[in-house]
Amino acid sequence: MYSSFLTLIIPAILSFVVTVIGTRFLMGYLYGAGVVAEDHNKGKPVILASSGGLAVAFGILVGILVYTFGATFVFKPITQALSTLLAVALSVTLIAFVGFLDDINVKSHRVASTGRKDIRKGLEQWQKPLLTLIGALPLMAIDAGVSTINVPFIGVVHLGLLYPLLLVPIAVIFVSNAFNLLGGFDGLQPATSLIASFGLFLYCLLYGGYIGTLVAALLFAAILAFLPFNWYKAKILPGDSFTYAVGAGLVAVMVTGQAEAFGLIIFIPWIIEFFLHLRRKFHVNDLGTRRSDGTLAPPYGKHIYSLTHAVMNIKRATELDVTIYISVLEVLFVVLAFGLKFAGLL
Repeated sequence: MYSSFLTLIIPAILSFVVTVIGTRFLMGYLYGAGVVAEDHNKGKPVILASSGGLAVAFGILVGILVYTFGATFVFKPITQALSTLLAVALSVTLIAFVGFLDDINVKSHRVASTGRKDIRKGLEQWQKPLLTLIGALPLMAIDAGVSTINVPFIGVVHLGLLYPLLLVPIAVIFVSNAFNLLGGFDGLQPATSLIASFGLFLYCLLYGGYIGTLVAALLFAAILAFLPFNWYKAKILPGDSFTYAVGAGLVAVMVTGQAEAFGLIIFIPWIIEFFLHLRRKFHVNDLGTRRSDGTLAPPYGKHIYSLTHAVMNIKRATELDVTIYISVLEVLFVVLAFGLKFAGLL
C-alpha cells in the first residue's frame, strides 16, 4: 500500500473528477435555490451561485473513501491509518457544513456585512470561531499527529496532551477563520490554497507521513478542479464552505504529515491578514472600488487593512492583478519554507 503511487494517484484523480461534476451541478442548483452572493468587483454587482466549496469538500471525501475501500478490500488494512483518514473526512465534512450555514443566510435586500452592504449576511462574527471548533473534534478524538514538534528558531518542543486538546483545536479555528479573511477576488482563495496545498504535498512526500501526503494530494486535486470555475470571470463563488473546509484540510495535512512548522511559514500571508483585519476589529472589506479603466481603487485610501489593499496601493491593479500578486506572494513563502527546511531550521 505504501510502495505504490497508485494509492495516491487513483483517489486524487477521482477527487478531481467528482469536484468538477459537483461544481457543474452546484452552479445551477445553488443559484436556483437562492444560495447566491454578489461579485462586487465588476462594473456592477453580479449575482452568482455561492458555496462552491461543497463540491471541493465532497471531492476530498470521495477520495478518502476510495482509498479506504482499496485499503480494506485490496490491501491488509492498517487500522490506525484508516481511522485517521476517516477522522479527517469527518472534520472536513463538519466544517464545510458550518461554512454552508454561513453561505445560506442570504437576504432579499442588502444589509450591513463586514464593512459594506451585501445580500449575504452570514453568521455573526462571534459564532464563526465557536462553530468551527466542531471541525477539530474528530482530530482531537483520535489524538491525531505527533505531540513533538520542531518550532522554527526554537527547536523541538514536547507538548504531550496539549497537542491534541489545545494546539489542534486552536489551529483548526484560527486557520479556517483566517483563511476566510483573504478573499473577494476571482480565483484568489482557490489559487492561494492550491499553492499552499501543493507545497504541503511536496513536503509530506519528502519528509512527512503517507497519510499527510495522501490528504494533501486530495486537497490539491479538488482545489485544482474547482479553480477554473472561480477564475476571472468567475462562474461560481467558493463561499465559506470552501474556506472552512480547505482550512480544516490544511490543518489535517500539517497534523498527519508532521508539517506544523512548515505549515506555519506558508500560512504567514493569512497571519498578516488576520492582524491587518484586527486593526479595524474585523469590520473590513477587502474589495476595491472599480475605476472607469477597470482598475480598482483601495476602499480605505492609504489605510491598509488587507493584503489586497496593499496591492491596490502599490499600483493601479485590476481584479486579476490582485489575485496574481498575492498568489506570487504565497509562492515566495512556500519557497522560503523549503529554504528553511534545507538549512536545517525547520
